[in-house]
Amino acid sequence: MTTATVKPKQKSTMSALSLVYCGMFAALMMIGANITSFVPFLVVGGVPITLQTFFAVLAGLLLGSRLGATAMTVYLVVGLAGAPVFAKFQGGFSAILLPTFGFIVSFILVAYVVGKIVEKNGSLRSYVIAGLVGMIINYLIGTNWMYFAYKFWAAAPDAFTYKVAWLWMVPPLPKDILLSILAGIFGHRMYKVLKVRRVR
Repeated sequence: MTTATVKPKQKSTMSALSLVYCGMFAALMMIGANITSFVPFLVVGGVPITLQTFFAVLAGLLLGSRLGATAMTVYLVVGLAGAPVFAKFQGGFSAILLPTFGFIVSFILVAYVVGKIVEKNGSLRSYVIAGLVGMIINYLIGTNWMYFAYKFWAAAPDAFTYKVAWLWMVPPLPKDILLSILAGIFGHRMYKVLKVRRVR
């Protein structure tokens, strides 16, 4: 009798906690997108140091594939609904036409894949590799979306080519590599502390 009454309570608590974590990471994504608005000196050589990729990777590392992807989906939906959570405090369905919208879409897959990797292997090495794989996914989807956006509906400069699109991604690359590695190390330590229940 006692066991039967305790189990539902644990399920309910974890479910509520999962919702809290999803909301927390959606909020962290908004802060990460606009970190230079809060801390202006985080602009190096004209390149803003955003933390969105870092938090998307961390969501997958800590919450796992399903909850991590859910948190990123919540962030996306809230932004499309009109809340100013995207970069430069933008929001609304028109954001889908932004050349950089592909990076936002990629965060869902980033969190999912990262989560899948660490669900299979919980070593520090796997966490770091997962972080780097997440960054690669972010760059592949985001940069290709940006290229096609500029070519088909945004006003692309005459000299804009596929090569130029990737050259634009060179300045933030060292920062994102470093943050992805740090996310792997930090995520590995924090998961042991938080012991978040991953829902597969």
